[in-house]
Amino acid sequence: MQEKVKQWLDRNREDAIGFLQTLVQEGSVQENEEGVQKLISDHLEKLGLEVDYWIPSGEEFLQHPYFCATRTDFSKSPNVVGRWKGTGGGKSIVLNGHIDVVPAGDLNQWDHDPYSGHIEDGKMFGRGVTDMKGGNLSLLLAIQCLKELGVKLKGDVLFHSVIEEESGGAGTLVAVLRGYTADAALIPEPTNMKIFPKQQGSKWFRLKVLGRSAHGGTRYEGVSAIEKAMPVIEAIQKLEKDRNARVDDPLYAKTPIPLPINIGKIEGGSWPSSVPDEILIEGRVGIGPQETLEDVKAEFEEAMSKIDDEWFGKYPVQIEWFGAQWLPGSIDVEHELMGILQERYQEVLGTAPEIEASPWGTDGGLLTHVGNTPSIVFGPGVTAYAHYPNEFIELEKVFQAAEIFALVVYDWCGGE
Repeated sequence: MQEKVKQWLDRNREDAIGFLQTLVQEGSVQENEEGVQKLISDHLEKLGLEVDYWIPSGEEFLQHPYFCATRTDFSKSPNVVGRWKGTGGGKSIVLNGHIDVVPAGDLNQWDHDPYSGHIEDGKMFGRGVTDMKGGNLSLLLAIQCLKELGVKLKGDVLFHSVIEEESGGAGTLVAVLRGYTADAALIPEPTNMKIFPKQQGSKWFRLKVLGRSAHGGTRYEGVSAIEKAMPVIEAIQKLEKDRNARVDDPLYAKTPIPLPINIGKIEGGSWPSSVPDEILIEGRVGIGPQETLEDVKAEFEEAMSKIDDEWFGKYPVQIEWFGAQWLPGSIDVEHELMGILQERYQEVLGTAPEIEASPWGTDGGLLTHVGNTPSIVFGPGVTAYAHYPNEFIELEKVFQAAEIFALVVYDWCGGE
């Protein structure tokens, strides 16, 4: 089977590269996913899968406690799921990939058009090619390969092409609520071919630090919100240090800060000659695989309430949890799918895989906690190139991942 898969991938290499280029050329930023999802839907239909193409909506979805998005209108942002129905008696699997990409940013920092799919030295360049259209193609190739080799699977295969992962996972949430779950899942986020059985979650926060305005010439009559923000930042740094001191998971051994608390934005003040009376601090707190969103929020809020400054007794730091969030997720490292993935990885690449914990969030948390579908994150792209100018992926890694995925699906679902 391994040799048949490899030969099929070699025969279909050029067509596959061309299809990936077409996917990249559809710049599927938020509210512009319709074109690329139509391509995916048509492709799945050609492969003979049962295809569900729908606009996410409904009260159960929009009012769900884990709904997280910057909008509620998804009329130009369809979700797509393809089902390969098994013959029965086997385990099912979700192959989940998000189709949305972040904006290209400053075009002057790109050597080529970010939506060209330019190919050079065995690499394809373009926004979203590593995060994560290259990984999605690996999944699609695995399905196509098995189908064209005449394989019959006992268990169902569900391919998710979802929106909104970059804003918190609304696409995967609505797919799960629609019933598209399975016994386990694979998510080809850019891990540089490392296996992540555990995925960190995260949540955005906004802090309002108050001061008292005064003329800059008599600033001693006021209270600078900037100066009061300093002990707040110090409290955040201490909390990060304390939280990470408790981390003893060996899968985080190579990660310098397993659970980062990032301060990403500070703004405030209204006039150079006025003492600023308000500062806003926005950031992101990491959530460990074994933690809950609620517990981490409570610990953060407690740290903000205990800042040693009399001013905050009268004017406490105001905390708002807003915007994006990603639930943490994990699968037992002894899970059967982990064993199959490691074994097939060894056979294809001739070396044992590196196993670590994800330093960022994925849709695996939603699949695990809402869909009862334990998930493994493993893919061909490199995180360091995601969201960056000149984002690229090594094409050879895409085909290596496809070969591994095909064999894993064959083993897990029960191939005939």
